[in-house]
Amino acid sequence: MSSNHPVAPAAETPHSPTPPAGAVAPTPAEQRKVLGASFVGTAIEWYDFFIYGSAAALIFGPQFFPSEDPITGTLSAFATFAVGFIARPIGGLLAGHFGDQIGRKKMLLITMLVMGGATVGIGLLPNFATIGVWAPILLVVLRFVQGLGVGGEWGGAVLMAVEYAPRNRRALFGAFPQMGLPVGIIVSNLVFIIVTATLAPEAFEAWGWRVPFLVSALLIIVALYLRFKVEDSPVFQQTQENDEVHRFPLGELLRHHGGTTLLAGLASAASPAIGYLYSVYMLSYGTEALGLPQPTMLWLIVGGAVVHLVTVLLGAMLADRFRQKSVFVAGAALVVLGAFPFFWLVDTAQPVLILLGFAVLLVAQSLMAGPQAALVAELFPANIRYSGASTAYQIGSIVGGGFAPLIATSLYASFGASWPISLYILALGALALVTILPLRTGRFDASWESSR
Repeated sequence: MSSNHPVAPAAETPHSPTPPAGAVAPTPAEQRKVLGASFVGTAIEWYDFFIYGSAAALIFGPQFFPSEDPITGTLSAFATFAVGFIARPIGGLLAGHFGDQIGRKKMLLITMLVMGGATVGIGLLPNFATIGVWAPILLVVLRFVQGLGVGGEWGGAVLMAVEYAPRNRRALFGAFPQMGLPVGIIVSNLVFIIVTATLAPEAFEAWGWRVPFLVSALLIIVALYLRFKVEDSPVFQQTQENDEVHRFPLGELLRHHGGTTLLAGLASAASPAIGYLYSVYMLSYGTEALGLPQPTMLWLIVGGAVVHLVTVLLGAMLADRFRQKSVFVAGAALVVLGAFPFFWLVDTAQPVLILLGFAVLLVAQSLMAGPQAALVAELFPANIRYSGASTAYQIGSIVGGGFAPLIATSLYASFGASWPISLYILALGALALVTILPLRTGRFDASWESSR
């Protein structure tokens, strides 16, 4: 059943850490263990997700969608990339429902196994030349399963980190799973750099592209080991002890927090869209439109991810120092201002200026991504928080994330210029601004009680 005791709104100002009523505050050692498990596990999940994006840009066209027109093959490959984002809300809803019922930890273990199994399956999948039309069909199925896994991952990893955090460091703790994303980009691109540099093009096309997918099997074992060692969130444990677990948390979410969920989802769209435009589409754009070598673009994406890694942490620290919503709004405004300068710099085809363009847009994105985890989590009471955070984030991934490379590719193919893509980025930033402003953030106090 749910608690119906009202809780007075709380301001987003730092206070001393306060555990849930009746709960024992986690020790610093326990907090470090949770942060490590959240960071490493999320990084591996994003590694799995992003190696698909790199492969879609580099090799999946001829392997699974052979066509006389390279752009048609690339569009088909990016379309399967987007399939993962169709599955992500489903994964988020399922994981949210069961995560609010049986716990964050159990769902994180399940999502890790689902994601890892699908990734290894892609690495073993025969191509079109071997099994014909079944190759792209099975690729789409496995990509869908990947989407289910990563769809449930974000909410659980974020809540494990944020619900272990002292109140004045929630954004910082929530940023650790967020930092897993640029680390996943860095590692996935480094693996592709190594494989493409050490193998002849014929060997890479024949079997080398499979190596990054098969490496995932070892990484998953590491992540599972780390996650087995942590206890579930003290907030969820207290919810269980107080008999506040909902039988149908999604129904409770939609009845009482539907508008909040929708606004939070739309506000969350710009951040993933920018991430995928930079990490996936830019690899294709740089090699095909600008004529730059693949290794150059891979290294530039790695460099941008390093910038992202540092600035996400900075965005979280600023959010804990000031207000989460204020920092998020600043990031959205910078996206609007930086949309056209980004492509002005990229279109010079000069690596240094391309990296500067990446930095401009990624700093703006990081000011949103840094506070995003804590900001979204604090919108919902504890007994529906997994459902609320996952649903909101996955709405954002559908609206802004998965289709961004496909939309950008289509815009460039239609207009033969980058300015429509800049306009698309500007619109995403404006959407974030319009939808974040009405949200009543910071409504739940430091006890994280499951009250409405």
